[in-house]
Amino acid sequence: MPGRPAPKLPKNMQPLYEAIVNLTDDVCSRHLDVEYAELARELTAALARKRPSPLLSGKPSTWACGVLYALGQVNFLFDKTEDPHMQAKELCAACGVSTSAGWAKYREIVRAMRISAYDLRWSRPSQMTENPLFWLAAEGDTSKKAIEKMPPGVLMKAFRAGIIGFRIPK
Repeated sequence: MPGRPAPKLPKNMQPLYEAIVNLTDDVCSRHLDVEYAELARELTAALARKRPSPLLSGKPSTWACGVLYALGQVNFLFDKTEDPHMQAKELCAACGVSTSAGWAKYREIVRAMRISAYDLRWSRPSQMTENPLFWLAAEGDTSKKAIEKMPPGVLMKAFRAGIIGFRIPK
């Protein structure tokens, strides 16, 4: 992802962040897509900013796998009807780790970041309207008041995906 500004991270976490996102970028470019790569960068940065950061223990390859595994669970990567699609064992193999190591880091990430199924924070923008929680967040109502209640991160993803527009108030 050249050209994107580096996230604000503690100095000691920058090399580890770089190592992990180099791996996730590589796997995403070979097997997934740009949306997964961007989300992987965001999730890795969030983990790096956590105090204490869980990234300090373990190998970058297992963290890269855990990050992509967590994003894959939220975005149904392991569902054959989705595009892109991979099996969990294929994802772990692409990261160069065992399935049990990838799953263990996935569980650690899910607990640390409180990630749940359909988590809007980690949904791919192109799939946002397919997520039932997106519509529940608006309470089935696309009026201005309902959309204004949505979390800012969700609004930004919906805007980037072209689901909602932007208007400068008068």
